[in-house]
Amino acid sequence: MELQPKLIELLNKRGIRSEEELAEFLSDRPQKTHDPFLLHNMEAGVDLILSAIEKGRKICVYGDYDADGITSVVVMTEVLSALTDRLMYYIPSRFEEGYGLNKGAIDRVRAMGAEFIITVDCGSVSCEEVEYAKELGMGILVTDHHTVTDRIADCLVINPNQPDCNYPCPWLAGCGVAFKVCQAIVRKTGLPKSILIRTLDMVGIGTIGDIVPLVDENRTLAKYGLRAVNTGERTNLARLIDAVGLKQGHITAENISFVIVPHLNAAGRMEHARIAADIFLSRDEELISKNIQRVCECNLQRKKIQEEIFRNCEEQVNREQAESLFLMLDMGKAHEGVTGIVAGKLAEQYYRPTVILTDTGENCLKGTGRSIPGVNIYEVLKQSEDLFERFGGHAAACGFTIRKELFPQLRQNAENRMKQLQTQNPDIFRRKIRTDLTLTGADVNPELIQQLSLLEPCGCGNTKPQVAVRGRAVDPVRMGSNGQYMRFYEVMSGRRRLECVVFRDTDTVWNTVSEEGAAGCEVIGSLGLKEWNGRVSMQMIVENVREM
Repeated sequence: MELQPKLIELLNKRGIRSEEELAEFLSDRPQKTHDPFLLHNMEAGVDLILSAIEKGRKICVYGDYDADGITSVVVMTEVLSALTDRLMYYIPSRFEEGYGLNKGAIDRVRAMGAEFIITVDCGSVSCEEVEYAKELGMGILVTDHHTVTDRIADCLVINPNQPDCNYPCPWLAGCGVAFKVCQAIVRKTGLPKSILIRTLDMVGIGTIGDIVPLVDENRTLAKYGLRAVNTGERTNLARLIDAVGLKQGHITAENISFVIVPHLNAAGRMEHARIAADIFLSRDEELISKNIQRVCECNLQRKKIQEEIFRNCEEQVNREQAESLFLMLDMGKAHEGVTGIVAGKLAEQYYRPTVILTDTGENCLKGTGRSIPGVNIYEVLKQSEDLFERFGGHAAACGFTIRKELFPQLRQNAENRMKQLQTQNPDIFRRKIRTDLTLTGADVNPELIQQLSLLEPCGCGNTKPQVAVRGRAVDPVRMGSNGQYMRFYEVMSGRRRLECVVFRDTDTVWNTVSEEGAAGCEVIGSLGLKEWNGRVSMQMIVENVREM
């Protein structure tokens, strides 16, 4: 296949230049993987697991309640089950226990006979909890991917983001780390590779769902994972795919991000993540059917609650914080299972870092934050670390607990820091419009659009291409029950027409198209092919329109 010049231009911009790099990146059978034993502590960690199995110790795989945590639990449990039946798994409750290891959970798994804990997607900084497990005579191995800053648990930790680890792909998700541990186990024990390969669907879902950069080894895992999802070999996943309204064999990274992962997450947000995990790990057909129905119900409930909280937050912003540079919203007894999603949507809408707080009932507020490009929310709030009971996060998201009387001080500190950042960079709160390619009418053709799809799976670190096309906008019409969407046509050079569909910021686009369409405008968005009644046509999903 001869690559279109514009595709090569885009790949070059993304640092993919040599023939070998191009071939690897575009291949449907990529080879980019790394030796699992390059991960710090891998050799000793695998020996520890195999020693526990040899001694007949009961192992508990301890995970997290999001899609990455759930898939990590499935991967580790399935591979270990080929070596021992002395095995259980545990995922904490988001509401009663919170993220990571906790002493109550350690007591519970010990009471159930567990003598050795393997964490997945958590545990790197659970220093007190690891010590507690050791005091009880339990063995413990941490596998995780979260950033380690000040301190690390005093046990064997397998984490590409810990000090002294020089693994070539430090961006692995939790399920990616679990997979590498299992890969090392398979290599050391001589287990059939098929045992490892059958977990790739879970690795693909967790990797795409955790929004890690889809580059290097992650791209390989995501590609093979997507292929495994589409084979339908995991019957229970196929049943879930059918229940959520997707078409088996045609699942994309976007479907995983916006349909499958939200359903898995909804279990932990609304009830308990075990509901989702048991879909893949249980052998009880009745329970599996029931749980598939429950995750669908949880997701519907999540959407309803999320919309209500979002509306209430909008009202509070407009009423009290319209001029704030850092939105901090006390939402009282709002359902904390969806506050992270709502904070992200508010940050996107107002283009401000946003924290939503809920009342824990113990004179404390629990905060969940999301940020915008250019503002490291973790560093901003870390400057007030002395105010928190608990605090953690990274550049784009954070979580904390704070006493109610200290909240006004935190809000003031954050606002002051935002003013400093705005002074240093006056454009920091102006939304950036990303454009990967500028295309002429002659450039826009079905062949290019087909080749742009070779960049899939797209996501963090390998974003869906956004292109700019110049022309005149004509025939705008409103769509949707409330006119919340719109469609128009961009007349390009040579009088060729490109259908343009708008799903967000519709009023702004409508006004721009109505005022500037005849004179000419530049449309920015992603290109795709639409099939209708056997006819294939080109279409753009519009992100922005600006006058020329």
